[in-house]
Amino acid sequence: MSSQIQQAKEAFGARLREIRKDANLTGRALAALVGWQPSKVTRIERGVRNASEDDVRAWCLHCNAEGQVPDLIATLRGIESAYIEWKRQLRTGLRRRQEASVPLYEQAHLFRIYHPFLIPGLFQTADYAAAILRKVRAFLDLPDDVDQAVEARMDRQRVLYSGDRRFLVVIEEQALRTRVGDREVMAGQFDRLLATMSLQRVSLGIVPAGAVRQVWPAEGFLMFDDMTVRVETVSAQLTITQPREIALYGRTFEQMQHAAVYGAPARELIAAALTAI
Repeated sequence: MSSQIQQAKEAFGARLREIRKDANLTGRALAALVGWQPSKVTRIERGVRNASEDDVRAWCLHCNAEGQVPDLIATLRGIESAYIEWKRQLRTGLRRRQEASVPLYEQAHLFRIYHPFLIPGLFQTADYAAAILRKVRAFLDLPDDVDQAVEARMDRQRVLYSGDRRFLVVIEEQALRTRVGDREVMAGQFDRLLATMSLQRVSLGIVPAGAVRQVWPAEGFLMFDDMTVRVETVSAQLTITQPREIALYGRTFEQMQHAAVYGAPARELIAAALTAI
């Protein structure tokens, strides 16, 4: 299981433990009130056992914390739905995953995108996307539908030009330096990035390698309005919908924005990366 999910389960258990302690109940006393074995309380609080929604309601009822039920259940549902193994999701190839994300992209109006070492998918050229997806396909030993997956990714980019949408993007300078394809692929990608920066609805910031920052580079993430955050790890895709966690990603993004440069300084970083290849 992804370490992020286990950490989320442990954090959820810690919240329940705080609620129990605020009610001046021991684990054994709470178990007696609910009609559980004491070990169930211990295992839930340690993140060893998953709590059900009914467990959460019963817990809060006997701890006089029923006002916390909606937020706790939202957190619980987020943990349950967040972890999707790449192998299971991609077992029929890469195209389906590209297409499955389309509704989420079409429904959103504000996109906040951060990536530490790659150009985000909405701003990739077909050649750059193909170079990435070929490596993913080979690494995970998936059926070869890279051409169809690239086509689906390019089709998804239509959201850049339609509707009332705003795209706030921050990448690290390393994203310009990560060699995805040959010189022609990288040069084409830089041209695409420069063209995208001219769109009124796009704000592209680049964090220089030597920038002073308040938060360190994190995993890449994509925020859809204030409703959903998508995070990709080596083994899984995390879908985050819990309001407190979304707010944390929002604050992280703001800090990344403060460390980034825009306009002419950003174009200079792109030009320097182009010269380097």
